[in-house]
Amino acid sequence: MLKGSILQKLTVNHQNSNKPLNLGVYYKNTLVALCHALEDFILETDSKPLVITAFQRGKWYLQEAERYGDLAAKSEQIGIMATSDAGFDSHPTSKKSNVALVKLTPDDPVAQEWHLMILSPTYTAMVLCQELSEADYGVGGQPKEDLERKFYGFWTFEPDLVLETVELAVSHIETYDRDLAQSLKTQIEQINTHQKKHQQEDLVAVVTKVVNYLQSCQEILHQPQETTNFNFFQALDDNILSNEMQAFLRMAQIIDRTDTQNPMGATEVSSLAEAMGQLLDLPAWQIKRLKLAGLLHRLGSLSQITEIQAKKSPVQQKALEHQEELPKAKLLRIMPQLQAIAKILTHQTEQWDGSGKPSGLAYDNIPLESRILRLVADFQQKVTQYNLESTQSNAIIKAFTECQQESGISYDPKLVEALNLLVMAMQQGMNIQIYQPKIASGMWLIDN
Repeated sequence: MLKGSILQKLTVNHQNSNKPLNLGVYYKNTLVALCHALEDFILETDSKPLVITAFQRGKWYLQEAERYGDLAAKSEQIGIMATSDAGFDSHPTSKKSNVALVKLTPDDPVAQEWHLMILSPTYTAMVLCQELSEADYGVGGQPKEDLERKFYGFWTFEPDLVLETVELAVSHIETYDRDLAQSLKTQIEQINTHQKKHQQEDLVAVVTKVVNYLQSCQEILHQPQETTNFNFFQALDDNILSNEMQAFLRMAQIIDRTDTQNPMGATEVSSLAEAMGQLLDLPAWQIKRLKLAGLLHRLGSLSQITEIQAKKSPVQQKALEHQEELPKAKLLRIMPQLQAIAKILTHQTEQWDGSGKPSGLAYDNIPLESRILRLVADFQQKVTQYNLESTQSNAIIKAFTECQQESGISYDPKLVEALNLLVMAMQQGMNIQIYQPKIASGMWLIDN
């Protein structure tokens, strides 16, 4: 990692924090798809964001200059960092009043980075990467084919992390242009003043767009080629697929963190579901599926969105219309590998006696994973609620007692008995390991 680069500074900031960065390796076409999806989302909304980018070289900016001219019309301000080679400042886009060029010196580590930061009152997004060094590539050296180039970093929708990175970028810009940096600081303050909570419809729409762009990238990859290196093809295919998975995990993570009373809900439900699966002696593949369903279980509620603000952007409208054509938990169904997870989340609101939704399934007709998820998610929520009430004690016992009262009505009696064994083990000192998954290496969740 280049010393003095924005990625390196951010990594140092988070070395000893409780929010470590999920860094990973990305192929160039994966990053192009990610950036184009996030950029096009700007074109189709009225969010008027502040956009800060870093191009490895001025010539890469020139390839995107027309696109950035369109982005400028939909943005409050665009700051572009790159070296001034290949007529960097001669393009008409560079003359627009809300487009500011920062001419980096060739020895500036930021000149070797690839960044896209988007900060608006209704959503945030960021791609932050730098190319692997020759030493990182190993004995084969740097690749000759552009598609084989690799970058190290991460991308996210997390507001706090995006804001922190934007501020690091502005500090770097300040060494070149103090007036521009001050202007950007003022705009950041204005955005923060009018900051709204992550708008659920914006989050659904941007995630849908990212996954659709990655899938289009994958379709192009699968078209017949005259020459194909199978090992490279498979690695590239896996990289794209992993990022599709990451989009949903990052979305679930944000939904968790916006619940201030239960910010670890998905992680704890996932761990409880995994423990229940082990207690029931389920096969490893089914336990893995349960674990993933637990991490994503709150996305099932997104299928219940019925009212959106009167004024919807085209991309929001299109995403929601597309969802209406799909079954419940439809957001996940845009990714074929998550069909089974979507089915589990669809039926997590069914009740054992058949009085639940959406299909009124009863008894063993409800998928086993859905029954487990319903029980452990309710149990976790009850435990959390009791822990928040300072006058209460024995939160685990009180939460289980409530679940036990619903045995045979809401919950499968056999699963309530299994939960009882788990609760007794927890009372005797057994710890259920709760840990955040490394999102940047999400392939383990969906491989065979």
